[in-house]
Amino acid sequence: MALAIGTKAPDFALKSKKGDQITDVTLSCNFGNANTVLLFFPLAFTGVCTQEMCDITAGIGRYESLNAKVIAVSVDSPFAQEAWAQKEKIGVTLASDLNKTAAAAYGVLLPDLAGLGSVSARAAFVIDKNGVIQYAEQTPTPKDLPDFEAIKGALQRLG
Repeated sequence: MALAIGTKAPDFALKSKKGDQITDVTLSCNFGNANTVLLFFPLAFTGVCTQEMCDITAGIGRYESLNAKVIAVSVDSPFAQEAWAQKEKIGVTLASDLNKTAAAAYGVLLPDLAGLGSVSARAAFVIDKNGVIQYAEQTPTPKDLPDFEAIKGALQRLG
């Protein structure tokens, strides 16, 4: 079950790859500066996940205008995430939760997806500049997308 609104969001240090660089992505890097839209998705190179990340990329300016940074997390390796981002022209920060610690900490680790083992559920969190969850949603199935209008509404309320 996903963490509840009002809960302090667990920090994480996940890997991301762009070009020759592997960097750490942390939630706390946004604290005091920007709100965070944290998206968990099951797997790169799948239809619904590609649609979600391409839609977010196309509308990234709206999130930035609401003073929010978007971080998308899956259990894929940073190498697979980078190949997918290049192929699909995804401009969202992708972070690898290969060890599944972040998904477990947020309560969104599915025990098994179609016999493939544990992966992240599709989930969305809005985390304010103080690190507190202001919006939380885990979709009923991995095929369902989060309510992005509700996410934007939560960001607007944060000002």
